[in-house]
Amino acid sequence: MYTAKNLKLLALSIAVLTLALKTTISEADDFNKTIEKALKFGQDDASYGQIKFDVRVRYDNSDSENPRKIGAEAFTGRLRLGYLTPVYQSFQAYAEYEGNQILGADRFDSGRNGKSQYERIADPQEQELNQLWLSYKGVPSSEIKFGRQIVQFDNERFIGPAAWRQLQRTFDAVLISNQSLPNTTIKVGYLIRMLNTDSTLQDMELPLANIAYKFENIGTLSSYAYLIDERNLIENSNQSYGVRFDGTRRITDQWSLLYTAEYAYQRDYASNPTNYQIDYYHVIGGASAYGVTLKAGMEQLGGKGLNKTFDTPLGLLHRFNGWADLFLVTPNDGLRDIYVTTEANLMGSLKLTATYHDFFDDSGSKHYGDEWDFLVSSVFFKHYTLSAKYAYFNAEKAGSIISKYDTQKLWLYADLSF
Repeated sequence: MYTAKNLKLLALSIAVLTLALKTTISEADDFNKTIEKALKFGQDDASYGQIKFDVRVRYDNSDSENPRKIGAEAFTGRLRLGYLTPVYQSFQAYAEYEGNQILGADRFDSGRNGKSQYERIADPQEQELNQLWLSYKGVPSSEIKFGRQIVQFDNERFIGPAAWRQLQRTFDAVLISNQSLPNTTIKVGYLIRMLNTDSTLQDMELPLANIAYKFENIGTLSSYAYLIDERNLIENSNQSYGVRFDGTRRITDQWSLLYTAEYAYQRDYASNPTNYQIDYYHVIGGASAYGVTLKAGMEQLGGKGLNKTFDTPLGLLHRFNGWADLFLVTPNDGLRDIYVTTEANLMGSLKLTATYHDFFDDSGSKHYGDEWDFLVSSVFFKHYTLSAKYAYFNAEKAGSIISKYDTQKLWLYADLSF
């Protein structure tokens, strides 16, 4: 039982802790500003350019009921270190090194280390030139960027850096962006080579276009065309054309509606030996209020059998169809992912996410299994992040052939980015 003396001690303790926290926040803020200024060579306006770096340390654990694989563990550290020049005569350049190092646990199949007896954790120990580009903004409302760079469109379903992996994906490309029309962003480009997430180079020819128009207070309508001519994996060559609408509509000061609708059509292209035509759908509806968001959606990638399906080999596949990564390759009979997800932001920096997936073929008649995904993440003092992530896939065991296995994956990771 609390006495008056105990209550006073409790109040004093809370006051001391609050003051200590404020002092810590103040000291951390001063410390961060010192680092930020040092990375700009002591200049607030970065007149001598700016050094950028990003460090991520991650522990991965992957375990399934596959009798042919051993459960895997990986403890790795990734560093990105780059220099961004100041703008001169509308020109600017950037060079960035990226490397992934095994720090401890080394019981995993990276795809390049020959340890195929283990489960796959696709983060090989490699060093690479991640970016090297030159940009020009001398044309009004436009930017022209040439060289090895990050290329990302919309939600990264079709093209993106796949930065969930320790080594991200970049492209040798020419990319032109223009915003001279009201509320409109036009991007066209040509990609000639990909530095993939396993640090291998793949030649390609990929002309592309993405046009987005923003409707005030309603959402953004975008249309796109991506024509992939893969030289190393010709079966991945395809042409995709689509339209996407993504928006938020505020109802009151606290309540908002969320909605997304997307359709894409894909067929064979260039040297792909298989003639096919196939569709993609994705619809999402939800609401957000008081820091909590609830969404439900259905994403469908068509399948025609005989190993020909709707494919997005250059996208951020980990974001879609479950974090256990069991559908990075679309099943022969296609994939229908029906899911519900909720997100909560607490105390301004703590993020909680839970998602349930139910997986079927594209007709809805064959059940592949279901999955639960959970994430806890917190950002400290703007530049520091701590996260814990877990995925559990429960395979459908009916029938004579089991195409998937019960799988659990766990990630613990810390990020430092300036």
